[in-house]
Amino acid sequence: MYLVKTPWWLKKLYPQLIWNAEPGTRSIFLTFDDGPIPIVTPFVLNILKKYDAKATFFCIGDNVRKHPDIYKEVKKAGHSIGNHTYNHLRGWDTDDQVYLENYLRADEIMDTPLFRPPYGRIKRSQVKLLQQARPDIKVVMWDVLSGDFDIGLKKHEALDNVLKNTGDGSIVLFHDSVKAYLKMEYALPKVLEHFSEQGYTFKALDSASI
Repeated sequence: MYLVKTPWWLKKLYPQLIWNAEPGTRSIFLTFDDGPIPIVTPFVLNILKKYDAKATFFCIGDNVRKHPDIYKEVKKAGHSIGNHTYNHLRGWDTDDQVYLENYLRADEIMDTPLFRPPYGRIKRSQVKLLQQARPDIKVVMWDVLSGDFDIGLKKHEALDNVLKNTGDGSIVLFHDSVKAYLKMEYALPKVLEHFSEQGYTFKALDSASI
């Protein structure tokens, strides 16, 4: 069970987390979780380049270690980098100190203030620890969840999730992972085409925009 469109009351409940960015600028912020990996991440980079779009990649530290060349290509293309922990830990099921150490291990590689908790699951106590460890941290959630990770979802449904719920300032979550590849591969080009035709710009997140 997951929410495609993050409700206003959840955003109000956790105002210290980032849900949207730069409203009023006709900008959309595409984000990609769980990479970098071969085939999938290069596909995303090629499609983004075709539409002159920038995005934010929330990378797993261990994947950066395994695929440093792909990681360098993401950075070289001008996209933003976010920390997604070193081993994709679910915060609700993880001891706070273990979570912090895993975050810091990934931060040693990526050195970025942007952070997204895997599964969107993080305790308030863990947020506080991360803020103490890195005062400039920005914990980024999302406004629209594509559902590309959902094995029970059809690819056109993942596309509809994004087209029907995305608007000005939306932070949209896709995955550059093997599990999500088929649905993301189908939906992403169509999302870029649709919103480009409507005059939207695709931007990368940075500390200034959020």
